[in-house]
Amino acid sequence: MIQPVAVIGAGPFGLSTAAHLRARGVPVRVFGEPMVSWRDHMPQGMLLKSTPAASTIDAPQGGHTLVDYCDAAGIPRLVTDEDIVPVGTFLAYGEWFQQKLVPELERVRVVSVDRRPGGGFDLKLDSGELFAARAVVVATGLSGLAHLPPELATAAADGPTPLGPVSHSSQHHDLHRFSGKELLVVGAGQSALETAVLAAEAGARVRVVARGRGKVAFGAPPWRQPRLRPESPFGRAWSLWALSYYPHPYRFLPAGTRHYLVRRVLGPLGAWWLRERFEGTVEVHDVDRVVGASASHGGPVLTVRSHTGGTEELAADHVIAATGYRVDIAAMDFLGHELRTELAVSRGAPRLGAGYASSVPGLYFTGLPAAASYGPVMRFVCGTEFASPRLAKHLTAAHR
Repeated sequence: MIQPVAVIGAGPFGLSTAAHLRARGVPVRVFGEPMVSWRDHMPQGMLLKSTPAASTIDAPQGGHTLVDYCDAAGIPRLVTDEDIVPVGTFLAYGEWFQQKLVPELERVRVVSVDRRPGGGFDLKLDSGELFAARAVVVATGLSGLAHLPPELATAAADGPTPLGPVSHSSQHHDLHRFSGKELLVVGAGQSALETAVLAAEAGARVRVVARGRGKVAFGAPPWRQPRLRPESPFGRAWSLWALSYYPHPYRFLPAGTRHYLVRRVLGPLGAWWLRERFEGTVEVHDVDRVVGASASHGGPVLTVRSHTGGTEELAADHVIAATGYRVDIAAMDFLGHELRTELAVSRGAPRLGAGYASSVPGLYFTGLPAAASYGPVMRFVCGTEFASPRLAKHLTAAHR
């Protein structure tokens, strides 16, 4: 009996990879709740920063784009760069994609993955089932990777929690619970700025605490972008075009350069359409850095340092850290300890070779964990267009 390939994760990258493997005739078992991060960890009312063209999940055959879903669902097409994609529409699109191309999805959790002595992997599911796989693709997306800086962790001894003094932006689906409350949002990227706007529109009094000199930044609308530069899913710029369509040589750059670009390209920057809702609604507290945080019965207090060197304290009813995500193999505890110690890593992220293969034969990573090897495009749905067919091709050839 041919052992299947296990795909762990049913978000855009997991579903796209599974669809490509199935199209190549590879036996696949896919595990996870479809689009769970988008359903449970994004706020109600959110709009995607990415354009419709950058929001299509790559498929091995035509007929499965975001526009195709709109036609099938009988809703207005989302086509131009000026069209904005609601998170609910994208969530429904992902579930439609799954039903069409990955109908055998198993809605169970993988508890552990360990290497088999003779090759391949042993997997255990939360249903109690044990089985062997010849290869494993990790496509768990943002799960378990929420980053809370140490200076904020001092006020959250047990970690960030929605009901504690400090939480992470991924822990809030409904921001109406902050109506009438004083709220501090730490960060200056899209997640911070949109969370702040949605909370303010829900009745909260919101201040954004951002590092920088001057106002928070927003992208230029499509009609104001330079026309003499090449077009990419993220805007018109030579650098964005190269990172979007030619990630092949990215993994050969020096490690420091690769990690810097993953952090800095396309961020922190708010979407062009958010500026009007933000300005005049949300106060921005510009600081040099957040020094620390404490919690008392009166609520959390941030200690911040100004650009002149002085410090001040900012008090609120709650602090939301919109401080992004950080890949750390140590946090992927479903991978067995011995497996994690064998993996070659770079600043916590797996070091990947051709075809998204890790240093452990048969173990692949795609999506955000692959960004340190293949560039910032792996942070976005449109990265499936590059990643999925190449991963599927490599895996098929290596395990034929």
